[in-house]
Amino acid sequence: MPEIKVTPLGAGQDVGRSCILVSIGGKNVMLDCGMHMGFNDDRRFPDFSYITQNGRLTEFLDCVIISHFHLDHCGALPYMSEMIGYDGPIYMTHPTKAICPILLEDYRKITVDKKGETNFFTSQMIKDCMKKVVAIHLHQTVQVDDELEIKAYYAGHVLGAAMVQIRVGSESVVYTGDYNMTPDRHLGAAWIDKCRPDLLISESTYATTIRDSKRCRERDFLKKVHDAIERGGKVLIPVFALGRAQELCILLETFWERMNLKAPIYFSTGLTEKANHYYKLFITWTNQKIRKTFVQRNMFEFKHIKPFDRTYADNPGPMVVFATPGMLHAGQSLQIFRKWAGNDKNMVIMPGYCVQGTVGHKILSGQRKLEMEGRQTLEVKMQVEYMSFSAHADAKGIMQLIRQAEPHHVLLVHGEAKKMGFLKQKIEQEFSINCYMPANGETSTIVTNPNIPVDISLCLLKRDSALGPIPDPKKQKLMHGTLIIKDNSLRLVSPEQAVKELGLSEHHLRYTCKVQIQDHHSEQDTLNRIYNHLKNILKDYPIQHLPDGSVMVESILIKVSATSDDQSTKDVLVSWTYQDEELGSYLITLLKKGLPPSIPL
Repeated sequence: MPEIKVTPLGAGQDVGRSCILVSIGGKNVMLDCGMHMGFNDDRRFPDFSYITQNGRLTEFLDCVIISHFHLDHCGALPYMSEMIGYDGPIYMTHPTKAICPILLEDYRKITVDKKGETNFFTSQMIKDCMKKVVAIHLHQTVQVDDELEIKAYYAGHVLGAAMVQIRVGSESVVYTGDYNMTPDRHLGAAWIDKCRPDLLISESTYATTIRDSKRCRERDFLKKVHDAIERGGKVLIPVFALGRAQELCILLETFWERMNLKAPIYFSTGLTEKANHYYKLFITWTNQKIRKTFVQRNMFEFKHIKPFDRTYADNPGPMVVFATPGMLHAGQSLQIFRKWAGNDKNMVIMPGYCVQGTVGHKILSGQRKLEMEGRQTLEVKMQVEYMSFSAHADAKGIMQLIRQAEPHHVLLVHGEAKKMGFLKQKIEQEFSINCYMPANGETSTIVTNPNIPVDISLCLLKRDSALGPIPDPKKQKLMHGTLIIKDNSLRLVSPEQAVKELGLSEHHLRYTCKVQIQDHHSEQDTLNRIYNHLKNILKDYPIQHLPDGSVMVESILIKVSATSDDQSTKDVLVSWTYQDEELGSYLITLLKKGLPPSIPL
């Protein structure tokens, strides 16, 4: 039986460092190639030695697909392609191709220029890596080679995020990357057609969460920010440059306008101006409302939100600052946090998921004394709030996607083991399908039942539908015909058509079965009784008494003869063609039960 093999090199029972190897129909595909925010050593990148101990990856991989620009999905790409060595195609959407190198360069600056790390990719490597990228459009079927094809679907989540369907022959896999099933202020909801893949590989970051209404969360967020500003505090909102940042900026911008507030709102510079430029450029990827109002007013041109300068952090009075990155693991958000952490008037609002090992995760777990670089201890007195403005699907969203795509199997990645286990159970119960959750370096093997497409002749369909009620298109239907294999394609036609097309002579094959019944009447009388018995039971079938002393039902012939030893034991011969096999079997079962005494002659 054909099988699909899936091995996570990252994001197996873990969040971060997404990198999943899929073997399907003799092809090897790498899905995402991310880094882990929680590590600064070798563990930050996936372990590519799993693929090959020495040499380049080109001969082992047919293609690499990147779902979106977040670093936990693309951060290891230059390391993999330039330092390990991969020259094959890398597929991503147009917005991802535009934004990816900017975030990679920013990540390189923080790691190499500021932290002074070696054994890291260079700016030139990022450029060389991006030259291998092939940009794809949504719903465009891309032929990677003669057998392997891929197709992207809208995933919401962030600008340019895509789910990808990979198909080899009749086998297919859908990889969701990160997705969001509810639309937000700047992006639409993820969507996929009923493609019924053999396997759906889904993220499960919020596997056990069912989020409350978005409006309540937004009101709560605005109240917290407003209260902190009113008491003269400073509010730090760590975000990633694209995605949630724009969502919260639109929210605060409209609130400041409505309330006529004067406290300044800043956004850490550089990345965001570029980010907003890309939102304008790829406006078709945003939601309907933004696209509609785009001509009169661009939602990404903010009146109240100004670029941030690092000297502003020491300014007196209230302010709101959006700073990158989102998990407080490095960069400007961490610098501002260190300055403001000691004042209980101040507040930090974490608007999304934080990976274990990051400062964000530590303070959300309740740690109030943090050991920073150089053995310094930082006491956190500022208010710490967590508000899920995450652009990931929650448990309800994941179930909704499974309902939408109707896969035969599900495999969970990008989530915590315990939560995954709970969701796995729920999926198996509700959909009666197998669900897998391999750990990093562990391989799940999914056996597939390949569907073989067959063309059916119109004459055969018409003849079949004339015989009975119109079939339910959702239910499987049994059809009789002759299968012709010609030029690598299969056709099901009527036997008459096959004989004519192929110039063959027709032979009729009949099956005959002998049933013994006890009946003390003569042979002719026993046959009459069988005729009357069948007339009573098979009311919808034509039953004939033939001149040669036999009974006919459809193509089935029934004859009776007495055994020489015992006149009361009769041999009933039942003979039928393959078309009436079901009816023939039914008649044999019926006759084996014998004739009721009440049946007349």
